[in-house]
Amino acid sequence: MIAVDKEDVDLLDRTAVQGLADWIERDHGRVDGVVHLVGGWRGAGSFAETSLDDWDLLHDLLIRTLQNVSLAFEPLLRDSDNGRFVIVSAKAAERPSAGGAAYAAAKAAAEAWTLSLADALSGTGSAATILVVKALVNDAMRAEKPDAKFAGFTDVHDLAAAIGGLYDRPAAEVNGTRLDLTA
Repeated sequence: MIAVDKEDVDLLDRTAVQGLADWIERDHGRVDGVVHLVGGWRGAGSFAETSLDDWDLLHDLLIRTLQNVSLAFEPLLRDSDNGRFVIVSAKAAERPSAGGAAYAAAKAAAEAWTLSLADALSGTGSAATILVVKALVNDAMRAEKPDAKFAGFTDVHDLAAAIGGLYDRPAAEVNGTRLDLTA
């Protein structure tokens, strides 16, 4: 039987995130997985039209939340025999478009942060991994737009299977890797 607890925590509040990590450790004794799937997208018609307000928003959503979560949970993952920390990134981080500069830069920064976490977890039973998607699609989106192709999108079920599959491989094999789910 799996017990699930639900807590609402502002991931932009470092103290609140640390409190969540402390609570989980107290009540459950350990953490075996953290999936950072916090997103948002902003873009512009051209590079010159990029709004730095968009950068500020994306910095908070994609980077600051990641920093707060990873800093709070790294000690718990370090102590796990088979822990996994996963971020969901985007193809845009490796091949940015002119109008997507702020988004791509934020995703690239999130990836760099995650690779630093991977370095911190080296030699432990845990790993930090980057999963790359173009975008996610689910059954409700397909039902809403039955004629849409969703080319290159990753089904949420495939994303879940990829996350679960990380536990089937040794930590050293997946730590610091960037796995492309768009193919």
